Amino acid sequence: MQAILILAHKNIDQVTRLATTLNNNFEVYIHFDKKMNIPENYKQILDKKNIHYMSKIDVHWGSWSIGAATVLLMKEALKNRQIEYIHVISGQDWLTDTSQNIYDRFKNDDKIYMTYFKATEVKKAGEPIIWWQKYYFNYDRINRRSTFGKFYHRGLLLIQTLFRVNKLKKLGIDLEIYSGENWVDIPRDAVEYCISYLDSHPNLLKMLQTGCFSDEFWMQTILCNSPKFKQRIVKNHHRYIKWQKQHGSYPAILDMSDFSNISKGDYIFARKFDSTYSSELISNLNNTHKNND
Repeated sequence: MQAILILAHKNIDQVTRLATTLNNNFEVYIHFDKKMNIPENYKQILDKKNIHYMSKIDVHWGSWSIGAATVLLMKEALKNRQIEYIHVISGQDWLTDTSQNIYDRFKNDDKIYMTYFKATEVKKAGEPIIWWQKYYFNYDRINRRSTFGKFYHRGLLLIQTLFRVNKLKKLGIDLEIYSGENWVDIPRDAVEYCISYLDSHPNLLKMLQTGCFSDEFWMQTILCNSPKFKQRIVKNHHRYIKWQKQHGSYPAILDMSDFSNISKGDYIFARKFDSTYSSELISNLNNTHKNND
């Protein structure tokens, strides 16, 4: 048995369609951002399909809350001893193959499909991303996406660089810090190891809780520092993500112009989809792969 974990923060109708499509083959677990309103009729649809859902964490972009919601879903899925493999996707994902084919692809697979790289070797927006864990941030309280939040972020970086802040040293963390995307396909034993490691290393949890974009660091750092698990990682999560700005979003909100590239690639999911721009693309993907939502 395999589980799909969905992190959702908008578009209740689209998320419900995604969940019911996947529910044909997978146990589905959804975390809805606490700020979302979930109408009763959608709850009834999810309940009728035996789809698990919760809404416990107020999710903020750039903060650990996204990672915390992932951990919560993983712990819930692990309660089912029959689940042997777990996939983490967003509520703005859609299938690029049949649900059955995706399920079959991971039968008896012990590989971890996950992107990763050393945080000390990468810069984003001109910032060494190791700073995002080396310094202190509080984006559960400050809106990182606001104009104020952008200036606030630059100020935090400047001040902490000047004062040579090193949270990693203070917390006694001697791990190599790795980063990558939160979207993974991962066997049960690797999930159990991640959860167990996090629960038994409060210093690492403190690093993540006071870091920036920590959902992109926790699994990579834990697994890549384990020789046993690192050798099982395949650096390909088979997601189609267009790293360009489109329809006011980066990464891009996809539309029919992306259909050809999605169809030609070795993908199982794509993101981001939004009903305003992506309805025709979703319909064409469904018709191509006979996914009925």
